[in-house]
Amino acid sequence: MLNLIKLAVGVESLEDLSERLKQPFNTRSHPDYDTPLPVVHTRSFPKQKDALLDGGSLYRVINGLILCRQPILDIQTTTRADGTQGTLILLSPKIIPVEPRAMRPFQGWRYLQSQDAPTDLQGTETQPTGLPLSLQKKLLELGL
Repeated sequence: MLNLIKLAVGVESLEDLSERLKQPFNTRSHPDYDTPLPVVHTRSFPKQKDALLDGGSLYRVINGLILCRQPILDIQTTTRADGTQGTLILLSPKIIPVEPRAMRPFQGWRYLQSQDAPTDLQGTETQPTGLPLSLQKKLLELGL
């Protein structure tokens, strides 16, 4: 199984991400689902589409930490407003918190192998330590 990882630019928390994914610009209808699905707009089309659709997820980096994932349900091409080709990554509406892991900034998206992906958190706790994200990030960077 193969995954993607992408920065959630401008997102401050998992709650903020959840609210942003409800905005009409960030959803698309799909014939296999009753409600519109969250969507990520990106320029590049993944060459390993089939591996991603075989149970892969999109992991999100928020404020320098990998904090969650969403299962990838479909990947489609689209025409952007400027007439160029783009890609839509349709996701499950369920945001699954993962063990926070520090991640340096990068552009676009990257492939993430399953063995390198953080493990899911159990339960619904989004910040297991109760510490602010900035402090969690600092502690992770220090290896604590």
